[in-house]
Amino acid sequence: MDGITTSESEHRLDLPGGGMIAVRSTHNPDLLRGAGLDIAILDEAAFMEPRVWSEVVRPMLMDRRGRALFLSTPYGRNWFWEVYKIGLDPEETEWQAFHFTSWENPIIPKEEFDEIWRTTSERVWNEEYAAQFVEDAGQVFRGIREAATAQTNAQPLPHSRYIFGVDWGRDNDYTCIAVINSDNMQLVALDRFRQIGWELQRGRLKSLADKWQPQVIWAEANSIGSVNIEALQADGLPVCSFTTTVRSKAPLIEGLALAIERGDIALLPDEVLLNELASYTLERMAGGGYRYSAPPGMHDDTVIATALAYHGARYTGVRIDFA
Repeated sequence: MDGITTSESEHRLDLPGGGMIAVRSTHNPDLLRGAGLDIAILDEAAFMEPRVWSEVVRPMLMDRRGRALFLSTPYGRNWFWEVYKIGLDPEETEWQAFHFTSWENPIIPKEEFDEIWRTTSERVWNEEYAAQFVEDAGQVFRGIREAATAQTNAQPLPHSRYIFGVDWGRDNDYTCIAVINSDNMQLVALDRFRQIGWELQRGRLKSLADKWQPQVIWAEANSIGSVNIEALQADGLPVCSFTTTVRSKAPLIEGLALAIERGDIALLPDEVLLNELASYTLERMAGGGYRYSAPPGMHDDTVIATALAYHGARYTGVRIDFA
């Protein structure tokens, strides 16, 4: 259109007659303050600080009687949920709410959702695809106690395939070794310890390996893990390394969460494990995706070790020879 001036550096279009359209970040809400607005569009509003709307944007709409459009995936029952509820109230005549699920999008092939449902936990499905306001948005694992049906004091079975998962720790953190029978997806053993040297830790792992004869040992490679993995491989143990990043951790944790929800894994009735699973949390990141972690001051060693063992049980189909 004639007369429009574009400023890429300021993400702004200046229109004939003095109007403008601008794109702004809410990373620092106070930088948004300025002249009045005719319309404000808050994209992914649920992930903004509550004061972006109440203290910054709304006052900027007052003098022009401006309008606001809130667009977002739900993120628990936070301030965006409160605004959405106002829109559902027939007495609030200046507000209106709309709800659309992902499968109402005509661009997405319907068969895509079959694969998504098969590989997605209930919480992620409900929030990300069904656009539901999940009350316990921070909870990762569900059906934990119901899944704690594995036999305690199990012994190795002939011809069964066992997979180890190892999360390393030393002083404040624990090292945990989880053992899964990949034939029936039963968690058969957990060993958890700390404040012993690396050589003794590797010796403890070797003792478990002598007993269970694992097909593969999946061990976290971060920090000192890579050194321990190399030492174990040199001793002939079938160790695979797993480097934990924000990107790799999400499918690892979500895979275990889905298995627990759907009864695809039997957990040991170990109180440390069950409590760590129950307290494990997620945080939605601004750029999309989730960050998974234990709450501050708590541990997640049994969670990571079990997730690694389950990962190996799902994806390890043949024996790996490290000789």
